[in-house]
Amino acid sequence: MNPITALSYHRRSLLNRLSSLLARKWKTGFYLYLAGLFSVLIVADTALLHLTANMKQGAFDMMVKYRLIVPAPDKDIVIVDINEASLAAMAREYGRWPWPRQVLGEFVEQIEKQHPKAVVFDILFSDADVYNPDSDAYFDAAIAATNNTYFPMLRLDPADDELSQIKPGMIPGVTPGPDANPDATVAMVLPFFKSVLNSGRMGLHNIYPDADGIVRQYPAYLDDYGWKIPSLPLRIAQQLSFTQPDASRVLLNWRGPPFTYKSASFSDVFTDFSSQNKRRAPDEFTGKIVIIGSTAPSLFDIKPTPLSRTHPGVEILATAIDNFKHGDFLRFPDARYIYLLLTLAVIWATAWGFYRNAGRDKIDGLFGASQFILLGISYASINLTNTYINLTGPVTLGLAYFTIARLYDFATSKELVQNTVRAAEARSGELRGTLMLIHLGGHDGMLNDGVREKIRSGLDKIGSKNKSVEIIRGGQRGLWDLFEDTLAISWLHDANEAQCRLHIARDIQALEQAIGPLLHKYSATTDNDVSSVVFEGHIAGGEQARDSWRTLFAETLLKWNEEKNS
Repeated sequence: MNPITALSYHRRSLLNRLSSLLARKWKTGFYLYLAGLFSVLIVADTALLHLTANMKQGAFDMMVKYRLIVPAPDKDIVIVDINEASLAAMAREYGRWPWPRQVLGEFVEQIEKQHPKAVVFDILFSDADVYNPDSDAYFDAAIAATNNTYFPMLRLDPADDELSQIKPGMIPGVTPGPDANPDATVAMVLPFFKSVLNSGRMGLHNIYPDADGIVRQYPAYLDDYGWKIPSLPLRIAQQLSFTQPDASRVLLNWRGPPFTYKSASFSDVFTDFSSQNKRRAPDEFTGKIVIIGSTAPSLFDIKPTPLSRTHPGVEILATAIDNFKHGDFLRFPDARYIYLLLTLAVIWATAWGFYRNAGRDKIDGLFGASQFILLGISYASINLTNTYINLTGPVTLGLAYFTIARLYDFATSKELVQNTVRAAEARSGELRGTLMLIHLGGHDGMLNDGVREKIRSGLDKIGSKNKSVEIIRGGQRGLWDLFEDTLAISWLHDANEAQCRLHIARDIQALEQAIGPLLHKYSATTDNDVSSVVFEGHIAGGEQARDSWRTLFAETLLKWNEEKNS
């Protein structure tokens, strides 16, 4: 034996001994012990650990990305895009970004002539342009003449709050709660322009990704020191009477991948405004919510989302405004304890099926159906409603339990199944063995492994005495082909147990009556051609048990052959 073969043999031998040890020690109680361990871990995760959160997020991303029913982007939300083409086109006259604010002031003046519903800047004006003070003054005057322009402000790290001199009450649009601290300060970057501060049409444009770095939610407001600081979409919703969520953050109902919203290049629109021969529609932005922002990668406003690793921030802002306008942001009820109970139900139902040996096909079928239904409910919820029912926790944990249980079942099935040979080896004295062979002929390959197992399992449940029901598959070529589709049913009892022999005789009669209906039920054939033989003989206990069963098997075959030839 070469070293590789020897190593493989010793490995198989070790695994066989280990599985035998596990089977003798835990038997089918293992499934209940495992369910108990899972229950403790699930309760701890629900209450404290939250380890399954990332798995749930991944499932959400997949469902959002590949859902069938996607809400259409609002046609009245338009992005005026400072894209790479605009940066290149405007650079010839106005230089590199940032351009003089007069450019944006002139743009506002021109677009206001079309009476848009709102003009939203996704640009933070944090400082004065010291080189172009007249340009800043022009922009400030242009904004002062409007009543529908909106601007972002930026929340800085709360660790810097003590260094700030800005109190929440000083910021227009910020409202106090019942526990508001009037002396608290917040680190904020506010718009530089007086007209913007006077208008109060400001909101946060902070985007906070989840722990894995993916943006899935948008803050409706921040609650700092008891003060409610609104986000830019919420401030717009307040002014335009859109839906205002109660929660501090919402799960975005994505309209599609990047560049889903209608957009126009800033340089094209700006050039057309000053052109004598206009090519664009004079009412292009009438009644629209116009968002001025950038999709240019060079301006670094790119975020990863479930739909793309490079999702422009202005499109995320447009999605949030769209969600608030239609009130269709995704609700995600905090039903952690309902999910907990559902997870425990899935695991314990699966454990009970394994423990009671309900049959592999039945367990696999029911478990698979339960997983399909749970995933179907989650997928349907995100396609048909605005409430995301997150059942990935029960599915994931149920699948983890099922995988471990199935591996244990595979490793110990031979040890745990009722086996009269091992039973004889464990006993001593004079024993009697009864062997019944049933040949299922004339099926032309219709008895696949699944059907054979169903028939075997059905026969195993018939009768009152313990027995071993095994399938001789005849998978090997040559001699073993003679035993294709043969069932071997065996009983073991003491030599002087007359009452036991009577019960076995009754069980044999019940088996002979049941085999035909089972074949009709599972093999969908009327050509049964079933033949059987029963033989009883001496079985030695202990070390000679295997030789005794071999002899009994040979004698049974001889009797079977004699009956066929008679």
